[in-house]
Amino acid sequence: MDTALTTPVGQLLGGRYHVDARIARGGMATVYLGTDTRLDRVVALKIAHPELSDDAEFVRRFIGEARSAARLSSPNVVAIFDQGSDKRLHYIAMEYVPGRTLRELLNEQGRLGVRDTLDVMSGVLAGLATAHEAGFAHRDVKPENVLLTASGVVKVADFGLARSVAGGVQTKDGMIIGTAAYLAPEQVTGGTSDARTDVYAAGVMLFELLTGVQPHTGESPLEVAHKHVHEMVPPPSSLVGGLSGDVDALVAMATSRDPDLRPASAGQFLRAINEVAAGQQAQATPPRQAEDGYGGATESHEAPAAYHVSTPEPGLPYYDPYQAAPAFAEEGGGSFADPVHEPGAVGASALPSLSPQPPTLMPASYADPHAMANHTLVVSEADELAQYGVRGSQHGRPPGGGYRRRPVPSREPLLRRYLFSHRLIYVAGGLALVLAVAIATWWFSSGRYQRIPVLHGLTLKAARNVLGNEGLRVRLGAPVHNPLRKGEVVRAIPARSSRVASGTAVTLILSLGPHILDVPNVSGESEAAARAYLTEHHFTVGKDKPATSSIVPAGYVIGTMPGAYSKIPMSQPVRLIISAGPPLPNFVGAQVSAAQAAAAAGGYTINPIANAKGSQPADTITSQSPAPNTPITQGEVVTVRYSPGPPVVAVPDVSGMSIAQAALTLHRAGFRVAVNHQGPGNTVGSYSPSGTQPKGTLITLYTGIFSGL
Repeated sequence: MDTALTTPVGQLLGGRYHVDARIARGGMATVYLGTDTRLDRVVALKIAHPELSDDAEFVRRFIGEARSAARLSSPNVVAIFDQGSDKRLHYIAMEYVPGRTLRELLNEQGRLGVRDTLDVMSGVLAGLATAHEAGFAHRDVKPENVLLTASGVVKVADFGLARSVAGGVQTKDGMIIGTAAYLAPEQVTGGTSDARTDVYAAGVMLFELLTGVQPHTGESPLEVAHKHVHEMVPPPSSLVGGLSGDVDALVAMATSRDPDLRPASAGQFLRAINEVAAGQQAQATPPRQAEDGYGGATESHEAPAAYHVSTPEPGLPYYDPYQAAPAFAEEGGGSFADPVHEPGAVGASALPSLSPQPPTLMPASYADPHAMANHTLVVSEADELAQYGVRGSQHGRPPGGGYRRRPVPSREPLLRRYLFSHRLIYVAGGLALVLAVAIATWWFSSGRYQRIPVLHGLTLKAARNVLGNEGLRVRLGAPVHNPLRKGEVVRAIPARSSRVASGTAVTLILSLGPHILDVPNVSGESEAAARAYLTEHHFTVGKDKPATSSIVPAGYVIGTMPGAYSKIPMSQPVRLIISAGPPLPNFVGAQVSAAQAAAAAGGYTINPIANAKGSQPADTITSQSPAPNTPITQGEVVTVRYSPGPPVVAVPDVSGMSIAQAALTLHRAGFRVAVNHQGPGNTVGSYSPSGTQPKGTLITLYTGIFSGL
């Protein structure tokens, strides 16, 4: 058994927090159920692993990030109450959230509907938006770190610790921090992360909520991370039918492999989520507005109708940390008190399908290190307290009051020996000298230095918060035009990752937005002249687009894309539409001789090929290559296929026959018939043409008494 992890149980940290039981173990800390003896309330205690306490950089970041995270105030963020150290144990006291994780909900339901998904994501993004506004990046957004309270409110957990180990927004070389299934490409390739990293992870989580599966899987975490860099996240509708294009667009926008193409923060992504949610037809209740921390509004819902959890085992107490006294189930099937809805929170409280179900009365044993490996601060409070013998309003104390601790040996003889002798002066002086030397060494070697974090693309307010958290000041330089939006940071001086002393002023160069230019009219100019003109006037010239024209000579400009006089950013390319000359005529149905005449005039040649047979008149063109209306160049060869004409047969002699008999005879021979009456009578006097004629030829019959004249 790992004694380092079990030793804190039963201890009183900082003279205030009693460690009752272990809840879950993470990569850098273990979470325990505890009691604040001063305020008599249940808390969650996150205690850093003792082996990390020797890393001064880790400890400094752990303490600093805890203090910073404690400033976050949002109903969608797990609250930080306190931070402290007790010998080698560094701990954070935080809000204890009974309920379940989003991962447990997914495991139970497989996947969520669109409306339920958007409601959960609005709560997650509202919590992340508060952090991003304060200049923090979560860097480990996943369903395991999203909690659903007993009233259905969504809360984001585990802020700060992962980032604290990294010492900023860029990890040490070779270190990737986060969960492989939700890593953004830039975390894998460069180790950098900012608010857009959280947006990517939220987009992956949105995909998983809609489909029930993660977009990238593999046999190892490295294989999954590799897919995030080299493969796109597919649209959810490719796995689940019936999803709208708006939902696909949300996932595509948030999971773009280029960070610059994602929403710049959770607040922006939240507004996009709310716009799509507003378009959904099935809305159970009218929305109300709550501030999202970015000057916008987020969608929230009224609390659902009260629901009841199942009856516990007889005599097992139900404990609610937000009520002054516990409620006990009566013998024989009583029910628990209705849950209390947190006002102002954004989350799943309006969705009965997302309301937390009663947890089982016997949770997985905490002695099993794998039983709750993926859970964070989520257990049934009644079960947790019952599991460790805690009853009533004692909040962690056994019945009868007090804590059960091992007797501590008396240290009075040792204290008396030092307090009432000169040894105390020597010991105190030696400790003070060692401490002064250690502090001076740390300060002049690394303590007063910071590294410039990533600021590119942040708003001025967010950049001030980030630099302020690092102990640096802000100075504004001359703004410049840039493809970034107006007011966003283009660059910092000194540059990113530069090592500077605490208190140094960092100059921020803000964007004035892109230059807006009017596309000139270069129609009729040669390609070279048009390119030179556009380049001289600071336009970006894109790839030419060829097109045929009977008016504009080959090699000259027909027009531009976008069209002349359009207003575009300077960074947007302008394409030239270049004339390829007159289009190739349509020769089908014409005679070969006519095509040859047109080819001679156009500077190209005709290659005639006879068909094996044909029903059309001789030399009639039936097909051509290239196709009509395609560009044709000087000297090009156009192949045409033509009909050799129908077969030639003898015209039967129908003189003296009746009209009906003559027509039948000619039809049987393959000819067409026309009748020309020349006076009374139905006898054929003559016909034309005669002799041998191609099948299908029109034979005219002349009838009447004057037909033989």
